[in-house]
Amino acid sequence: MTRAASDIGKGLASARQARPIRRAERIHVLGAAGAGASAAVLLAHRAGADVSGCDPGGQTPYTAALLEAGIPLVWQHDVAHVNRAAAERPERLAVTKALTAVDPDHPELQAAHRLGIPTEPWQQLVADAAATTGQRLVAVAGTHGKSTTSGWLVDLLVRAGRDPSAFVGALLDAALTGGTPSTARWGSGDVFVVEADEYAGNFDPYRPDVIALLNAEWDHPDVFADADAVYDAFANWIRAADGATLVANVADDGVRHVLERLTDWPGTVIRLDDTPLPFVVGLPGPANAANARVVAGVARVLGVADADIASSLTQFGGVGRRLELKGEVNGVTVLDDYGHHPTAIAKTIQAVREKYPDRRLWAVYEPLTFHRTAAMLEQFADVLKGADEVAIADIWAGRDPDTT
Repeated sequence: MTRAASDIGKGLASARQARPIRRAERIHVLGAAGAGASAAVLLAHRAGADVSGCDPGGQTPYTAALLEAGIPLVWQHDVAHVNRAAAERPERLAVTKALTAVDPDHPELQAAHRLGIPTEPWQQLVADAAATTGQRLVAVAGTHGKSTTSGWLVDLLVRAGRDPSAFVGALLDAALTGGTPSTARWGSGDVFVVEADEYAGNFDPYRPDVIALLNAEWDHPDVFADADAVYDAFANWIRAADGATLVANVADDGVRHVLERLTDWPGTVIRLDDTPLPFVVGLPGPANAANARVVAGVARVLGVADADIASSLTQFGGVGRRLELKGEVNGVTVLDDYGHHPTAIAKTIQAVREKYPDRRLWAVYEPLTFHRTAAMLEQFADVLKGADEVAIADIWAGRDPDTT
């Protein structure tokens, strides 16, 4: 069942122009243990806010950096987080749509609405953090590869001495964060890299100066009825960024469909085809080769020297849960990958075959959401045939309220 973005984010304010976070601004984040919301917490803290968070799911790999920073986190929801004396209550709530998608009448949200406290998606908080730094916003968008490409750009800019800030939807290691692994980085340079997700208008708060468009394909069948709806969403978001530079992977059919909708857009479009790069790419597989082309294209827009581009493309080791090596036991290599779409799984299997030729491949697959599994069941079955053995776990519902 397709739902409107406003229904999934019911009760949350629409995207607005980003504004700097005020020092000591009181902000409370619901769902703070998630990959994205935890970055919003950490970035708001670094921007000088008095920020707190709650999440009934408890600690995750994403919360270690928040706890180390001394940010107050509570492992339950409670209206007491909102119903405080006027001088102590939060001035706004930042909320994950994973909550509003299944519980739009959540008690903390209702309490905030009664008190006139703004409630916004956590992406707005990330956009405000970028406005606080005044850095040049670079957004990485696409159906697949956003986290890897965003992390790759962070790695490249760090190597180039540009000291970027960032939100990436997967763990960055300590060498990139400068401390505990997290999904956020706070730097004093001139660039802020952000992963821009198309789901239910998540990328709407971002008005980037540079946009990387990796690919475009039908996904999120709970919000997009078909591929055209996906193309329209990307095109409308890009169109709102007047004067931006778009680095587009036109080797992808979906990207070409998006560009067809932007023929009168006043921004600059840099078209990247599938011409091989004059650099060695260290990450395996055709998907990473395409990601690397976009990384190099954006880097050149930002004025990064070819030597730094070459160093990063060759040496970058990836981000968390993206073909991440977890260990080897008795000759068995265990990799963790977030691929949750048939195309992503197919590309992952290709990359594993390339990196580990002549090895038997087991795919242990946990379907993500009932609606996606039902809508793409045949495609999932086809791509999983690419493994030698397949084990399928129970479906993880996530933000899906429909389990029928």
